[in-house]
Amino acid sequence: MTRVFIHGLESSSQGVKGVFFRERYPDMIIEDFSGPLEERMGKLNGVLAGRTELILVGSSFGGLMAAIYACENESRVRRVILLAPALHVPDFARFLGKRVNIPVSLFHGRDDDVVPPAAVKAIAEKVFENLDYHLVDDDHSLHATFPLMDWKALI
Repeated sequence: MTRVFIHGLESSSQGVKGVFFRERYPDMIIEDFSGPLEERMGKLNGVLAGRTELILVGSSFGGLMAAIYACENESRVRRVILLAPALHVPDFARFLGKRVNIPVSLFHGRDDDVVPPAAVKAIAEKVFENLDYHLVDDDHSLHATFPLMDWKALI
């Protein structure tokens, strides 16, 4: 089993979530991603080449990346945890006709002013057959929810 954390657009492996995971799961893959989506996905595909039994945790734009990776590599992914994922962007639209049966847990803040919760929920329900959706009283970064989540059970 390989755990992977994918940070958001404006974050890095040194952000709050990256540091949290590095302290608790030293074997977790936590890379820095930059540039446009295609560049980021190219790096992610390279880092995960040959690996299976993946557990992907993606935050915001990293959630978009995790979702795309899962849609394109379903047989290699065991589970996905999406934190306010940016699934509403045009880059994810090509997967709307696909049905993915990987277990997906999605956590989204009710007060998210960056990624629209209702739009993301509707998209996730269309693509992920095994979706566990949580709308929580929090903001985009899930600053109150994230540290209290049952990470041992999730990953």
